[in-house]
Amino acid sequence: MTERIDPTTLPGRPCPLASALHLVGDRWALLSVREVALGNHQFGQIARNTGAPTDRLSARLKDLVAAGVLERRANPDNPRYQGYHLTEAGRDLTGAMRELMAWGDRWAVTASPVRFWHGDHELRTRTVCVTCGDEAHGPEIHPESLVPTWNETGPVEDI
Repeated sequence: MTERIDPTTLPGRPCPLASALHLVGDRWALLSVREVALGNHQFGQIARNTGAPTDRLSARLKDLVAAGVLERRANPDNPRYQGYHLTEAGRDLTGAMRELMAWGDRWAVTASPVRFWHGDHELRTRTVCVTCGDEAHGPEIHPESLVPTWNETGPVEDI
């Protein structure tokens, strides 16, 4: 990515989630990444499929390029036009977006309007610890603050 953030420079708790949301937390940003991941590379396609106002969409796409999530490349069919394409960081973001969509299926919609397939079956994912191979969830997962001025309850007060 071109832009990395020192998490201690953002307001509130230093956290990679806060840093990630600083880069891609806008509604139009994630919907734009969704469209590019689905193969819609042209501005007009992205605008139509997100419903974003074109001025806001233009700003978000510029931000996503600056953050290294998207890149502009010439269209092979018509080199006069450039399209938006996912970078490695953008491709990596699609997993988190699928998890957010699964949460939306469970908690935000009356019926799912989309389904993901893995080969010949519906994709179902789970979080597995790569160190031990066990499924990881709930209270088994706990953070450790690596910023000395913060702990799990918040900023550490000088005594």
